[in-house]
Amino acid sequence: MSLESAGAIATALAVTCLVLIPLGSSRVWDQSMRHPERSVLREAGWTRSLLTWECVRVAAIICGLTVASAVGATPLGLIGALVPSIVARTLAARRRDERARQTIALLQMTLAGLRSGAGLTEALRLASASGPEVDFGPFAAALRAFDLGAPLDAALRDARGRTRDHRLIVGLDALSLCVAEQLPASRCVTLIASTIDRLLFEQRIIDDVRARTSGLRLQIVLLAALVPGLALYLALTVPGMAETLATPLGRFVLLPVAAILEVIGILASRRVAGDVG
Repeated sequence: MSLESAGAIATALAVTCLVLIPLGSSRVWDQSMRHPERSVLREAGWTRSLLTWECVRVAAIICGLTVASAVGATPLGLIGALVPSIVARTLAARRRDERARQTIALLQMTLAGLRSGAGLTEALRLASASGPEVDFGPFAAALRAFDLGAPLDAALRDARGRTRDHRLIVGLDALSLCVAEQLPASRCVTLIASTIDRLLFEQRIIDDVRARTSGLRLQIVLLAALVPGLALYLALTVPGMAETLATPLGRFVLLPVAAILEVIGILASRRVAGDVG
C-alpha cells in the first residue's frame, strides 16, 4: 500500500471520528437520528447501539479501501460500505422466516392447550415458554405486558405493530380477536385451527415456489460472476485492455462504475427472486 493510500485512509478515519464526537453517547445517537436500518438490525438480532453499527461500517470501508488500494483500484473499496447492510438484511430474512415457522408451532401448541381444557391465556403462556425467546418474542412480549397490567388484546395489537412479517401478524390478529371478542373455547379452537391451516398452506406454497426458483438464484450468481471473469480473462490475454484498465480512467472511472453496476444488478435480481419466492 502506497503512502498516499495510507494517508487517505487515515484522513477518512480522522474525519469520521470528528463527525461522531459531537454525538456523544450511543443514547444521543439513538434519540437524535432515525436510522434507516433500525428495524432490519432489530430483526437480525443486533443488540448493540447504532453508533457501534456505524463504526462497523467504517471498519468495513477501511478494509475495503486497503484491499482495493493493494490492487490499484482504491475507489472500489467504497463498496465495503454495503457489506454490513447486505449481511444484516440476509440475517434478518433468515430469522424472519424462522420466526414465521415457529409461529405455526406456537399456534399448534396453543390449540393443543385449548383442547386439553386450559384457558387461552394459560395455553398461550405455556406455548410461549416452550420455545426460545428469539422465536416467540412478540407473543412473550405481549404476555409480559399483560402481566404488568395491560389488556391482553391491546398487548397483542402492540406486538403486531412491531413486526413486519405477514404470518406473525395473522397469528397475533387471531389471538387478539379471540381475546377482544371474549369468544368461548370452542370458537377459539375453530378460529385458531383455521388460522393454522391458512399459515400451513401459505408455508407450503412459499417452500414450493422457493424450490422452483432455486435454479434462478443459481443463474443470478453465475451471471454475476461471468462479467468479472471475462474482464479478468481479457485483461490477462489482451495487453491493450490491461493497459486501459491500468490507466487513471480505468482505475477511477471504469472499474468503480462496473463494480457499482454489478452490485446493483445482483441486489435487484435477488430482490426480484426473493419477491417471487
